[in-house]
This record gives sequence, C-alpha cells and structure tokens, in this order.
Amino acid sequence: MALTAELWSVAAYLALVVVAIATVRSKSNSSLVYSGTFAVGMFALTVASFALADGGKAGPGIVLPLGLPWVGAHFQMDPLASFFLVIVNLGGAMASLFALGYGAHEKAPHRVVPFYPAFLGAMNLVLLAADAFSFLVSWEFMSLASWALVLAHHRDADNARAGYVYIVMASFGTLALLLAFGVLAGADGGYSFDAIRANASLTPTMAATVLLLVLVGAGSKAGLVPLHVWLPLAHPAAPSHVSALMSGVMTKVAVYAFIRIIFDLVDSPEWWWAVVVLCLAGATTVLGVLYALMEHDLKRLLAYHTVENIGIIFIGLGLALAFRANGIAWASALALTAALFHVLNHSLFKSLLFFGAGAVLKATGERDLEHLGGLIHRMPLTSFAFLVGCVAISALPPLNGFVSEWLTFQAILVSPNLSQWGLKIIVPGVGALLALSAALAAACFVKAFGLTFLSRPRSIAAERAEEVDTFSIAAMFVLVALCFFAGVLPGFVIDALAPVTQALIGERMPLQQSVPWLSIVPIAEARSSYNGLLVFVFIFISSSAAIIAIHYLASRTVRREDPWDCGYGELPVNAQYSASSFAQPIRRVFGTLVFQARENVDMPPPGDRRPARLQVVVRDLIWDTLYAPIAGAVSFAAEKLNVLQFLTIRRYLGFVFFALVMLLLGLAIWQ
Repeated sequence: MALTAELWSVAAYLALVVVAIATVRSKSNSSLVYSGTFAVGMFALTVASFALADGGKAGPGIVLPLGLPWVGAHFQMDPLASFFLVIVNLGGAMASLFALGYGAHEKAPHRVVPFYPAFLGAMNLVLLAADAFSFLVSWEFMSLASWALVLAHHRDADNARAGYVYIVMASFGTLALLLAFGVLAGADGGYSFDAIRANASLTPTMAATVLLLVLVGAGSKAGLVPLHVWLPLAHPAAPSHVSALMSGVMTKVAVYAFIRIIFDLVDSPEWWWAVVVLCLAGATTVLGVLYALMEHDLKRLLAYHTVENIGIIFIGLGLALAFRANGIAWASALALTAALFHVLNHSLFKSLLFFGAGAVLKATGERDLEHLGGLIHRMPLTSFAFLVGCVAISALPPLNGFVSEWLTFQAILVSPNLSQWGLKIIVPGVGALLALSAALAAACFVKAFGLTFLSRPRSIAAERAEEVDTFSIAAMFVLVALCFFAGVLPGFVIDALAPVTQALIGERMPLQQSVPWLSIVPIAEARSSYNGLLVFVFIFISSSAAIIAIHYLASRTVRREDPWDCGYGELPVNAQYSASSFAQPIRRVFGTLVFQARENVDMPPPGDRRPARLQVVVRDLIWDTLYAPIAGAVSFAAEKLNVLQFLTIRRYLGFVFFALVMLLLGLAIWQ
C-alpha cells in the first residue's frame, strides 16, 4: 500500500511537469506548480513516515512492464528506502513552501518551474527502484533535471561553466555506477536487486572493484574529495530553493546509493574497505571546511560545508564497515545510526542555511560577504533562523548537529575493539580530523553570521534591506523547530532509525525511549549518555538569569560613553573586519600547504598618499593538479581532431572501409 502511494506521488510530480509546460506563460504558473509540489511532498512524506514508524518492513514489490523486456521495472520499499523518502520529501516540501515566496521574484521561471517537479520525482524514483536499470535511468533523470536547474541563468558565464562541469562529473559518475552494477549482475545478468543479493559468485577482487566504482559513482554526486569540484560551482549557480535541494537532499540520494550497494547488495566486506572510506572521508571533512573559510561568497561557503558534512557522514559509514567486517554488530549499528542521523541533520540545517542565504540574496541582491552587514536590524526573523542553522552546523548543543557528531565520536571511542592495527591507527587520526573540522566550522560560521548580520552595513543594498515574505519565513521556522526537536529529543530519532540498522546490520542501538529523563545511551548507561533536554533547560535558565541580571543590575550602574578610539573619530565602514581579514590567521596556518596561498602587498613609496593594497591569491590545488591537465588534454585533442569535420565524403568512406577491415582482422585473430 505504501509503495503504491509513493509511486502515485511520483506520477503526480510528473503530472506537474506537464502542468508547468502547459501554463509556462501564465503569471500564476510558479505558484500553481510550487503549491502542487508542496502538497505532493507532504503526502509522500506522511506515507514514508508511517511506513518507517511501522518498522519499514519490505512489502511485496511491484514490477511494471517498462525498461528492459526481460527485466521490467522493479520497485520496492524497505526501511532504508522509507528513511530516505522522508529526507527527500521533507526537503522537497520545505523547498516548495519557500519557493512560493522566493520563486515569485525568479527572473526566468520558465527555465526553473518545469524541471523542479521532475527533479523531485526523479529523486523519489531512485529510492524506489529495485533493479539496476530502473535505478540508473532514474539516477540519470535526476542528474539531467538538476543540470537544467543549474543552467536556469545560462547567460551568466560562471553558471554556464558550472553546468558544463556538473554534467561531465554526473556522466562520469553514472558510468562508474553502470560498471558497478554490471559486475554485481555477473555473467547471468541478474539485474534485479533480489537477483544481485542471491548472486554468490562475487569474488573478493570483484567486490573490491564494486566498492571503488561506487565510491567514484556515488562519491562524485555526494561531493567526496577529490570528486567535489562541481559542487561549489553548481550550488551557487542554481536558484536558492534548488540549491537547498541539491545540497540538503540530492547529496543524500548519493549517500543512499552507497549504502544500498555496499551494505545491502554486497555481502561480507573486507576490513581494508573501511581504510579507503575513512581516508577519503577524513580528507573530505577537513578540506571542505578549509575551503569554506577562504570563501567570500555566502552560497559557495555553504556549498563547501556540504563537502565537509558529507565527509562526516562517510566517517560514520567507514566505521560501520570496519565494525561489520570484524563481526562487532552493536558497534556497527552505532556508527551507522550516527551516519544516518547526520544525513537527517544535514538535510535540515543545510536547507535552512540555503533558505537564509536566498532570503539575503532576495532582500539585498548580494552574496558577497564584503557587501553585507547589519541585516539583524533589517531582517530579524531571517537572522534568528540563520543563527540557529549556524549553531546546528557548528555541532553545538543543544541542537541536532551536536548529537550526530557526538554519536560518531562514541563510535570512534570503541575502535580499540577492532583487531587490525591499520584501523587502530587510522580511526583515532580520523577522530582528530573530525574534531578539527568541528572547531573550524564554528569559526567559519562566526565569520558568516557576523559579516552578514552583525557589524554595520557595507553597502546601500544592505542598509535598505527588508524582511522577506511569509512563505519563506514559514519554511525557515519549520526547519528551526525540527533542528530543536532532533537536538533536544534525539532518542525518538534514534529509535526511528532502528529498523534501518536492523535490516542492514542485523543489530540496532538500545531502545532510547525507555531511558529515564529522555537521555540517549549509545552503548550502556555506565559508559556514556547525553541528555539534550537537560542541556537545553540549563542553557535557557542560565542565559535568562544572565540577561535579567545584566538588565536590572548592571545597566543602572554602568555609564554609557563613546569608546576611546586612539584619538580618531568614528571609523569608516571599510575599517571593520572583512571576510579576508577574518580568515587570515587560518589561511596563514593552513594556506601554504593546502592552497599555496600568497599575500601580495602593494605598498606605495614614502610620500605617496595612496592607500596600501593587499591582494590574496588562493589556488585550488585539486583542480590545478588533477582536472586542469585533463581539461587541457581534451581541449588539445579536440582542436587537433577538429579537422576531421571538414573532410570530403571520399575520405569519410575510406575511414569507414579501414575500420571495417580492422574489425574483420581482429575477429580473425580472435578466432
């Protein structure tokens, strides 16, 4: 029943595509489509939530006479699919609610609205697919729809480049997944997931090949380093509600693909698989936050933090693989729960932050931190919502980001139970990288919030900004409430994830709702526990007491005077901290190694009254060393081969004849 309802939801999304095309010139086109996607998303979210609460048991699948004749299109819902359907449709519903206000100001709605419901429907289809063909077709449909949304403003040269890089990386990832499913299907060609699970002929070498291919295929879509290069280009190029979907939802579909194949379709992982995943995840986590610290563009900054949080998720998945390979099911369930919890958390607070960035962009027309400031007075509701997102993504209690990272650290602390010395050494190192990334993320969002909402306005647009519409505010505050709920009462979320870990690992975390005072206990109450509700109450009471004390005691005894400023008058706006100066200490510590950063100071000669100029040069070493040579080689080959399109028909026929002769010669040698 739930599966049928979800398939009808996909059909409704696709019907909205037809509605969008038919009414593309109508002024009410955007509102009609976004209202429809909101309603469909809420319906699909309700169905998936009830299915997950019911234990998410895999019911009978549905086979439709589509696709390959001898395979058909298989669809099925199980606990894993149900959980990710909740993620996709919750994110889609909130993005649609936000777009009801934000989308009214879209400059080119005819390039956004038709592809938006197609994007949502494709992501749902990926999660429901139960055979390789349906999965890959849905995956490619998802990629093409999101690519069209990235190119909504294609006349901008940066957006055109972002779309080009994205479609190349997406095609490369799809090819890797195609090869992975080919290896899984084996010689018999069993492409349904049930047939793949029953295939016992997968050798350790073939299984390792599948792991590497899936890391490339799913990792490129998720944003694992060094396959992340499309992400900081595409997310800022898309409209803000689409950016929220791509960052908060689509990357989670890529995580689903990794979990589905490696934890479900592939049996008996080797311990060294975890080493590969953990090394990639640790590098992704730290590099993502370091790149974010160097950014001045608010949406690019958030995009790089998607890279960081994908790394955190894959740390949990790598730990789950390590414990599973060693037969420690309870620890594997803990690590997998931490990863899935962070999937939910990142979807919530990253969507919230992109909505906040979209509200700022709508109110000011600016994304550059150097041109913002003072918005807390002009946009108080947006500033509060954005602050909650900043606290959540910085993993500070009592919000939800802290809980999932705390659970990940609890899994790291039980790593001495692993028997391989390689894992005993690597896991603590990855834990140190995780701790470093948490500290750097807090610093980065002090910069993002401070430069955007605090200080004094740095531009006329920031001075004249006004609060955004009711729909946008409502979407942000729904996510604010969910961030509070998941952080203050995390036990309910952990118990909801139990069917997923039980289905994949054969084990689950202890029942949290039976723990007194709504605490959460990862392993045993004697070892560690956390109570988000008590932390919230303590922070609320202590901060309220401090506010009351300052207001009623200090304000009567403190005399207000102008601050001493070394003899200078009121400093100009450009004397405030800038994005570059805020990041300078961290850039000087990490920049030489990670970015080859250089600071060039143009100091005028004595007597010259011109101001000194500081120019900061930061390089993307991954792009320069890995992708730029490939792009150069492709351009060189294309230029040299360009002459082939100007040949005569006789020479073309000669090439065909030569190719036919070589083919026949090859067949003769083969036989």
